Amino acid sequence: MSDDKQRALDLIHEGQALVVSEKTAEALEKFKSSVDIYPTPEGYTYWAWMLSYSNDLEECISLCKHAVALDPEFGNAYNDIGSYLIELERLEDAIPWLIKAKAAKNYDARHFPYLNLARVYLKLGRDDEAMEEYNSLLEMDPNNIEGQFLSEFLADPQEKGRFSKLFSIN
Repeated sequence: MSDDKQRALDLIHEGQALVVSEKTAEALEKFKSSVDIYPTPEGYTYWAWMLSYSNDLEECISLCKHAVALDPEFGNAYNDIGSYLIELERLEDAIPWLIKAKAAKNYDARHFPYLNLARVYLKLGRDDEAMEEYNSLLEMDPNNIEGQFLSEFLADPQEKGRFSKLFSIN
């Protein structure tokens, strides 16, 4: 591993520690610096995450697309793009990104895109698809409370469509 890459990874770890300490502005600078030294998908994705606190979601999406360009199998970036699109209320646009996150090989937190996709489907009134996502989520994370509750709730035919009203977009 090159010295630049190692320094960039060290900065990412420093930034992660700062996030835990709730020093997001300092963490943001660490992530930016890491990318300046040696661009990595992790650096771009963490940079985007910190930037998301200022609600510059279009820039966050752009940064995550840089991450995807560096590693098309980096699931975090796909999921984060989907999450930012959800925040922008562009639900249909979020779906393909979340599906790509589910398929990505380089992704430790596999349950997040299933959870996010289920929520999107609920907001769109697509209860059957939401239930499928929750059931898949529960295969990975059987103790997920949201998945347990909503998969059981959605299985009840009398409750069909109830959540789409709760999650409707103005």
